[in-house]
Amino acid sequence: MANILIGTSGFSYKDWVGPVYPPGTPAKNYLPLYAKEFSFTELNFSYYRRPDPRTMERMVYATGDDFMFAVKAHQSITHEISDSFSDDVKLFKQGIEPLIQASKLAAILIQFPYSFHYTAESRKHLLAVCEGFAGLPAAVEFRNSEWQRGSVYKGLAGHNISFVNVDEPDLKGLPKPTDIVTSNIAYARFHGRNAKQWWTGDNASRYDYLYSDEELSEWIPRINAMAEKCAKVIVAFNNHWRGQAVTNAKRVREMLKH
Repeated sequence: MANILIGTSGFSYKDWVGPVYPPGTPAKNYLPLYAKEFSFTELNFSYYRRPDPRTMERMVYATGDDFMFAVKAHQSITHEISDSFSDDVKLFKQGIEPLIQASKLAAILIQFPYSFHYTAESRKHLLAVCEGFAGLPAAVEFRNSEWQRGSVYKGLAGHNISFVNVDEPDLKGLPKPTDIVTSNIAYARFHGRNAKQWWTGDNASRYDYLYSDEELSEWIPRINAMAEKCAKVIVAFNNHWRGQAVTNAKRVREMLKH
């Protein structure tokens, strides 16, 4: 059975002070407190600004030996593609080197936007991304259902790249829930089912959602099925508003008895 890592997408949110962290907690204490509850988190800031070794080193020292990080790829790799792509990948890998050396890198999360359609040009870029991160644990998340096809799964498997299974609103064009495994790491991300705010909301309101036990129970068989096919399963909750991700992550952990 695979090792199942359960956590949240990010940990540094001011609105978690009170619901998650004790009142008055300074930002410098967020990660150490978070690491007492969970053994994994996703770093999302790396999408907006490239990670630098010193920041990564501080995170290594702020967490225990078994704590792991998934790091979201910088936007220059997934959203603002240019001729400097190879340099962007190189700089990103240099920035996360301390995590690699400390064996704390769970995955590089490569999240493409909804506008990344299944075209010849996009497939060419996807291939370049897979080759750019060869030898490192990497996972690709598509926000468009066009990519949910056997040829894509086969291609990712050929490069030992994980396919990210998602839970999000049941809206036309968005990926449906799956339990696909294409490498030795399986990945599932929970974005909430706030259909009303999905297209019009911001990064807070879009993910303002608390899963019910009934909704979470739909995923227990999927997570267990993935765990039978790989060495590690990553389960990340992105419904971070007001600490709802923490509530749901804890609940899934209880339901899995993990």
